[in-house]
Amino acid sequence: MAASVCIDGFNISLKRGSGVATYGRNLLSCLTALGYETQILYGPQRQLKINALLSEVSLFDASPVPPPFARLSETLDWLTPPTTRRARRVNQSGVVITRQLAPRAPPVDVRWSIPNVFHRANRAFVTWRGMTPVRLGGAGAGGPQIMHWTCPLPMRAPRAANVYTFHDVVPLRLPFATLDNKRRFYRLCERLLRQADHVVSVSETTKQDLIKVFGVPEARITTTYQSVDLARYVDPKSDDDAAREIAGVFNLDWRGYFLFFGGIEPKKNLPRIIEAYLASGVATPLILVGGQGWLDEDELRLMHHDLIEIRALRDQVLRREDRIRRYDYLPISLLVSLIRGAKATLFPSLYEGFGLPVLESMQLGAPVLTSTAGSLPEVAGEAALSVDPYDTQAIRRGIEALDADEGLRTDLAARGRAQAVKFSPAAHQQRLADVYARLV
Repeated sequence: MAASVCIDGFNISLKRGSGVATYGRNLLSCLTALGYETQILYGPQRQLKINALLSEVSLFDASPVPPPFARLSETLDWLTPPTTRRARRVNQSGVVITRQLAPRAPPVDVRWSIPNVFHRANRAFVTWRGMTPVRLGGAGAGGPQIMHWTCPLPMRAPRAANVYTFHDVVPLRLPFATLDNKRRFYRLCERLLRQADHVVSVSETTKQDLIKVFGVPEARITTTYQSVDLARYVDPKSDDDAAREIAGVFNLDWRGYFLFFGGIEPKKNLPRIIEAYLASGVATPLILVGGQGWLDEDELRLMHHDLIEIRALRDQVLRREDRIRRYDYLPISLLVSLIRGAKATLFPSLYEGFGLPVLESMQLGAPVLTSTAGSLPEVAGEAALSVDPYDTQAIRRGIEALDADEGLRTDLAARGRAQAVKFSPAAHQQRLADVYARLV
């Protein structure tokens, strides 16, 4: 019988999941390809136990009814030490149509549910600094042999080997860039790194950060990197189809715009990207795709629709929307077309634990301008135009070069596709298999 691996659905269940959600979905795909039984733990607001169908419905309910005395229950959570939470197996009836919800309902063999378990565990850690045990099945009852937590969560599965993935330690490296309680984040990381059966990092940069900051023995951490497989969004759609799509939806020409995509947050370096772009004077539009994070007033300041004088534009006064457009959220199939048709992706981030937009762009044949910081040199290798992310003039020069030099763009696109192969699903699968082989 194949070994079973369960992952948490903390990020996957979000309507607009983060890069960690993408990591979770890709992880499940790799596990399936490796022949493992796949499981996922959800934490819906409320579990409807009336019958099996309604239990399944509650996992994907767009407007779940809050449980009775919800506020009292939340208060008790703050006051109650961490206690074992028992999961309920949710049968897949075939009645609930999840095709529209594919990002939040990836195909798995087994689904588990514990109402509000992730928020309860976080509250318990805040008050009691304790880990919340979760029981998924039992001896002979279908529980997993490995529990793979896709991000640092104050939880553990006592009857399984517990693996924790660390994406970065940005709250400690760039404390101005997140709203995390830094002391709590440090304590949680310290606790998990000490108790984990094994630790996975998504880059050597993150691995070295963990070793340097927390003193973790190197043998306890394995770098698996990440992978993406966007073929299912590309194969049905030729370049001509994708070009017609972006022309019809965005009124943009194929290879006729620069693209940034990702969360709008301080570490993404948007103020310098926008300033460098405007200072370059290029006519090629800049498209920004990403939901607003927090502390984003500076990021959006240069995009106001008013007439604003920008010194970097040599005192020219322009309407921001004439050259810069921003979209909050796009379906993945449309975003893939937008990446494929970009003149170049601009991603000179201040720091990344991995940097999925760089890998996704290279895989789809878009030239990339990225930064020399964090893990981005690992991901991009020699296949991108790399600049100091704090040097606005260097970013400007990079934009100008990409805009003017078709030969450079063609070369970077070719090298990018070759570099992306190093992070293929097959390579990721082998690294994961090596980790799991130690544990089962």
